[in-house]
Amino acid sequence: MAQSHHHIIPVRTLALVFGALLFLTLITVISAQIDLGILNVPLALAIAGSKTILVIFIFMALKYDNPVNMLTVVLGVVFVVVFLALTLADTEFRGSMGITEPGTTESASLESSP
Repeated sequence: MAQSHHHIIPVRTLALVFGALLFLTLITVISAQIDLGILNVPLALAIAGSKTILVIFIFMALKYDNPVNMLTVVLGVVFVVVFLALTLADTEFRGSMGITEPGTTESASLESSP
């Protein structure tokens, strides 16, 4: 039976990754205070994705693990990205949701909509 080899990650590497995670958290907080319009969601997803990659590869030691585990994680991430992209694309092409202003009727708001 083959023995499992556990890779020891140096404390310096763990400290650097921890510092990077703190920095990215600070960037997340700062970017939440700034209105970037349509770029708010992609920026938040990019920052969250960067933090996720650091945690998975370094803290969970997937970088040094079996390549099959890496393939499983990569395929899972690809599917999540595809589903999020399809969902976000769908919200751009929706029509009127029938939301009316207080004190108006639905027919009045439909007549005034372009």
